[in-house]
Amino acid sequence: MRIKDIKVFVCRPGRNFVTVKIITENDTYGLGDATLNGREMAVVAYLEQHIVPCLIGKDAHQIEDIWHYLYKGAYWQNGAVSIAAIGAIDMALWDIKGKLAHMPVYQLLGGKSRKGVRVYGHANGETIEEVLKNLGTMIKKGYKAVRLQCTIPNTKGTYGTMEGKKNYYELQGNRPLPPEQKWSTTKYMNFIPELFKQAREKFGYEIELCHDVHSRLTPIEASRLGKLLEPYKLLFIEDPVTTENAEGYKIIREHTNTPLAAGEKFNTLWDAKEMIQNQWIDYVRTAVTHGGGLTPLKKLADFASLYHVRMAPHGAPDLSPVCLMAHMHFNLWAPNFGVQEFIGFGTPELNEVFHYKVELKEGLLYMDDKPGWGVDFDEEAAKKYPYKRSYLPINRLEDGTLWNW
Repeated sequence: MRIKDIKVFVCRPGRNFVTVKIITENDTYGLGDATLNGREMAVVAYLEQHIVPCLIGKDAHQIEDIWHYLYKGAYWQNGAVSIAAIGAIDMALWDIKGKLAHMPVYQLLGGKSRKGVRVYGHANGETIEEVLKNLGTMIKKGYKAVRLQCTIPNTKGTYGTMEGKKNYYELQGNRPLPPEQKWSTTKYMNFIPELFKQAREKFGYEIELCHDVHSRLTPIEASRLGKLLEPYKLLFIEDPVTTENAEGYKIIREHTNTPLAAGEKFNTLWDAKEMIQNQWIDYVRTAVTHGGGLTPLKKLADFASLYHVRMAPHGAPDLSPVCLMAHMHFNLWAPNFGVQEFIGFGTPELNEVFHYKVELKEGLLYMDDKPGWGVDFDEEAAKKYPYKRSYLPINRLEDGTLWNW
């Protein structure tokens, strides 16, 4: 089954997405998500100028060989741009294989390991009271696990709670430049335990709670945070420190029993190897889009399972419904799946472009059994939402020092 054509679409139904569509000689097509937030057009250029010309005429069934052809064959192997492009191609090929086999992709992996996918949502706010109100709403909607993020008092927002309740891409105006935020570790450390104290006092311990630090602490600061949060029994704290120096997580692990999650920026198994085999983390957060596709992600899951590490794929709103549905199949299969980040059911604009169906029941996400991923893309609707350049924010300490966002 030869590849006849590959199309790359960039649209902005609320935010920018890069979608790849591979079409075979019998007109079966598959979809992949190549979105790299804030650097979308770099991935588009890599796809159109370097990958697409190499794949026309290749056998779409040879997913493993094509992955290695694109990875090893480039010599300059990893990195966010190239891996997002490879990941989209890999996803689209798995979608095609599922359609040709008349099976959902999870069946090609060996079938289901569970009846539904456990998810966690987001409860954000500019005050503790607002966060707790939103947490109550999430619980009523059926969530059994929720991430809490709150603005630090006397600041203009922090991670997950942009100024004026706007998303960062709404703050960039007609001349888009990265919006800037201010950060104080001292203010954060003095404040954030109170958020979880009040959450537990109001909602008890049956609801699972987690928190994203977004790599803003040093290892010893993160160790202290983990100790401060131990009484509130979090599902995990995510990205307490940067992952470039993996031994930072060794320091945290030695000082707290609060579970740790990391890896949303991992591109390969090699990025995660040291943390997993030393059991310095409990959850690995690599997404199918940013981890190179389903082919390497299932290998990562098998490796992690040897060390009691569970999969918790990144599910931010800058990953399209194509990625969401790929995660659904991966999560249904992976024996060591833990939890999936899920930001909701999308806007009317998003759902006009991407057609998919998921349903939340008692904390589990379900989907229909359709061949392939079970998601479609409306090319005509996408034309109504042209690309608009935008950036992720940057972060500075109160004295102006550039910090991790």
